Order: sequence, then C-alpha cells, then structure tokens
Amino acid sequence: MPTWVQLVYLACAVCFILALKGLSGPKTARAGNLLGAGAAVVAVVVPFIYLDLEHVGLIVAAIAVGTVIGVIGAQRVQMTQMPQMVALFNGVGGGAAALVALLELHEFLNPSLPECPPNVSCQFDFDVPWFTLAATAFTIFVGSVSFAGSVVTFAKLQELMTSRPVVFPGLPVVFGLAGIAAVVLGVLTVTDPSMFIGVDLAVVGLVVGLLLVLPVGGADVPIVISLLNAFTGLTVAASGYVLSNVVLLVAGTLVGASGTYLTMLMAKAMGRSVSNILFGALKGGSTLGAGEASDRPVRSAGPEDVAILLGYADRVIIVPGYGLAVAQAQHTLRELVDVLSSRGAQVDYAIHPVAGRMPGHMNVLLAEAQVPYEQLIEMDEINGEFKNTDVVLVVGANDVVNPAAKTTPGAPIYGMPILNADEAKQIVFMKRSMRPGFAGIENELLFDPKTTLLFGDAKDSLGKLLNAVKAL
Repeated sequence: MPTWVQLVYLACAVCFILALKGLSGPKTARAGNLLGAGAAVVAVVVPFIYLDLEHVGLIVAAIAVGTVIGVIGAQRVQMTQMPQMVALFNGVGGGAAALVALLELHEFLNPSLPECPPNVSCQFDFDVPWFTLAATAFTIFVGSVSFAGSVVTFAKLQELMTSRPVVFPGLPVVFGLAGIAAVVLGVLTVTDPSMFIGVDLAVVGLVVGLLLVLPVGGADVPIVISLLNAFTGLTVAASGYVLSNVVLLVAGTLVGASGTYLTMLMAKAMGRSVSNILFGALKGGSTLGAGEASDRPVRSAGPEDVAILLGYADRVIIVPGYGLAVAQAQHTLRELVDVLSSRGAQVDYAIHPVAGRMPGHMNVLLAEAQVPYEQLIEMDEINGEFKNTDVVLVVGANDVVNPAAKTTPGAPIYGMPILNADEAKQIVFMKRSMRPGFAGIENELLFDPKTTLLFGDAKDSLGKLLNAVKAL
C-alpha cells in the first residue's frame, strides 16, 4: 500500500472520530454527519485509484444500487420508521462483513500463486497466522448473528410479526447447543480451515441471531438494535484486521464502542441489565409487546375543557412519546407551546432517554419543528419540577410515565426510571385508545383522579386544543 494511501486512510479515520464527536451535540451534528459521510466516500474511491481492480463494472453497479436504495430510504422513510431502517441497514452491514470474511477464507485456502521464472523450482509459503484465522471466524459468526437478529428486529418493529416474546420449550437448550457448535467450528476454522466449516459457522451464526432476538419483546427491541449495531461494528473492525485496512479497523471500533456504550445507557434507562433484556422472557421478565385495550372507566374531556386547564396554568410540562411521532403532530404542539409561553406560562418538554423507539427520537422530532433545544429537558433534570407543575400534558407517551415501574414488583418495567408525571397537580393524557404502551402493560396513572384523557389522533386533537386555547 503506497504511503500516500496510508495517509489518506489515516485522515479518513481521524474524520470518523471527529464526526462522532460532532454528532454529540445538536449544533454540530449536521457538520459531523457530512464529515463522516465525506470521509466514507473518499475511503471507497481510493482503491479505484491505486489498485488494479477486477470486475470493476460489478463493483460500480453494486455501489450504484446501494446509493439509490440509501437515497430513497433517506427521503421516504418516516421518522417513526427510522429504528427499523437502522436495524435493516445494520443487518446488511453485518451480513456483508460475514460474506467478505468467507471470501477471504476462500482466498486463504486457494491463494493466487505468483509466476515462477522458467526452469526454476519455486516454493511459496502461504501459512496464515492463527490470529488472522481467528479474526476471520469471529467476523463470519458475529456478522451472521447481527444479520439474522437485525432482520427479526426489523420484522418486529414493522409489525410483520408479533412484537411479543417468541419462546418455545427447549429454547435455552437449543441456544446453548448452537453456542457450543459456534465455539467448536470457530476453533476448527483456526486449526483445520475449510470452506465447509466456514459456511457451517455462518449458518450457526444465523441460528444464534434468530434465537437471540425472538424472545425479546415490546420496548426491549430498540435496545437490542443498539446491541446488534455494536456487533456489526466489531465485525467490521475484525474484517479490517483481516484485510489490513486501517479505515475499517478504526470505523468498526468506533461503531462497536459507541454501540456498546449506548446499549448500556439504554439498559440503565430501563432499569435492567442487558442479560435480563435478552433472556428475561425465559423467566417472564421481558416486556410483553402489544396488549389488549382496557375497558375500565376513565375521566375524559373535550379540547375546550383541557384548554381551560392549560389556559390557567403557570407551569406546564409536555411529555412527548411515540404517538406524537406517528401523528406527525410536533409542529402543532410547538405552536401550542408558543401560545402558552406568550401568555406567561413556563413550558418545557420532558425527555425520557427511551421515549419513542430509539435514543434521541424525541429530540430529533422536536428539532424538526424548530423547538428551541433549551426547552428539551432530560429526565434527571426535570423530575424534581413535576411536584410544582400545574398541568402535565402527555402526548402519545405511556410507559415512560407508568408508576408500575416504581410500585409494582414483577412488572416488566419495574425498576425503570420514569418521569414523575404522577406528582403533578393535573395530568392530561392524549391517546388514541386505551391500548397499553409498547411494554404491553396497563398504566394505573390513567385511572388516577387527577388524570383527564383527551381521546383522538394527536395531530387532530392538538389542532382543536390549540384553537380552544386561542379562543380563551
């Protein structure tokens, strides 16, 4: 590899690090995203310049197809569907890494021999270091796990299959046997490599990926997406070692490290361990997914009654959730907040770490509506404010304010830190129906005497509520 290529790759790696740093804040996120994307484009173009590539037409065609799919996805996928798109793209990355590792294994077993001068006896040593073979086996297995698991998470979030945990008798035994088979095949890949063993290892990885994600239900699925994202990053880093490519090594390490850290933060926000999230369903500890609507009586009201509550409130806190994203009602909500603020009310948005379907979901959604970032207050900062709040307006959220997390041992979300909406003087829930949240359990706060429900589509209800507040 020429020195100038190494320097370009080093610069790309530095740009990836700076891009990740830029994504940590709203003011620098766009620039960071563009910097990372630009570095990726440069890293892809460089091999066309310094290598004598074969099958250039197929490579360019594959890049073109991927570019078209990426552009269409970016333009057409709604914010509410972003988690499943992330899961699908992440799975494709893991699968690609596994396929590249299989091709490298084939190259190790069938090396291209250099030309030998006429009338000269040549001997070539093609012994592959054991660590390179170990990295290859790791990439094949973990990449396959990431691909299969990501496909299942996509299907769950896209409602192509049930979001409830899928378990069957003997699942732990089958999972354990698959894990043992993976270890045995991984060792054989190092000690006695063959394509048959490599393909078997990939198949076992697909099985482990399916068994890993099927028992995960409801609100736990986004956390598994983050974990699988870390898996894909590790496979890319390992493939970077196998291919002696510093850009893949650095980029994969960054994705693996950030994905692991994000998974730990999300698990902490849920008040549970990663092992409980993955295997909790085997002992009844996973969130349930879709549940039945309750028929218990509640106190409901129309937009005019809720407008009176808001109109005379000095302190209001908004709790946004997935229902707000589904209805695309963020612009109407911001207009309502602007009207209340112009009349002297102090209004903030309470952001739970796992509100919506992915970290930062609500932040991005509200930023799209030009909500000042200063009004978005994280859970730890705002929880002490609820007891001094006149009205809490919960828009499309449920689990993040469910008191069962504090009061009901044995509940799937028990131990999860929540927004203390129950401490406010009045609570208004905007809901389409009495169906439970993504965790699949009933919210007792809906039946609290302080709670009023405003039923209907969030965008339609907020529009009526806005008109009613303006009319006061």
